[in-house]
Amino acid sequence: MTSNKIIEKNEVKEYFNGTGFDRWNKIYSKSEEINTVQKNIRKGHQKTVDDVISYIKNYHDLTNKSYCDAGCGVGSLAIPLLKMGIQDIQVSDISSEMINETKKRINELHLNQKKIKFQTCDLEQLKGFFDVVICLDVFIHYPQPVAEEMVKHLCKLSKDKLIVSFAPYTPVLAVLKNIGKLFPGPSRTTRAYTLKEKGIINAAYEQGFTVVKSKLNKAPFYFSKLIEFEKVK
Repeated sequence: MTSNKIIEKNEVKEYFNGTGFDRWNKIYSKSEEINTVQKNIRKGHQKTVDDVISYIKNYHDLTNKSYCDAGCGVGSLAIPLLKMGIQDIQVSDISSEMINETKKRINELHLNQKKIKFQTCDLEQLKGFFDVVICLDVFIHYPQPVAEEMVKHLCKLSKDKLIVSFAPYTPVLAVLKNIGKLFPGPSRTTRAYTLKEKGIINAAYEQGFTVVKSKLNKAPFYFSKLIEFEKVK
């Protein structure tokens, strides 16, 4: 692992165990103590989660499949999966604070934690073998080469499906990012990366996966490309 890569991951871990946790915990909650930008990020992220749930609802025998929520945050996806009656879920996050918050929210909703396994680790340390691997809005914290490596690793953990979302690179978004309008203000504590879609798709393709669905979700200050991959049989 290169020194720059280690530094990058340590920065993300430190951020989400500190000020980042407080900020994103509020964003992904019902709190009104957030600004307009953060409210739009909340709306955009919820669109992405809702789309993933709609994909999963179309799976054959969905409740008997195993699922991995990689980079689970505060449980925005894991909780709906539990509510759907899914029995086999593993969630992971680089931040122990995020994992603890996910557990707390599951308890507050009186959902059965015996159906879910928790792991505090970065994506590359994640282990297991699952029918469906999902990684939402995590790659924004990593540059293109690292994100592509993570996609390849997640493919190796999946028996059937891989679902990812990321901030897509476009010339317009690149200009907005450079002038500070895409990720504005003090909420931009870690570096925020837009990624080239072709690189993400090629990384999955190299591992034997093909694109099934693709959608761009956007709200002011939120741009996320959602892609569902399927393993070629």
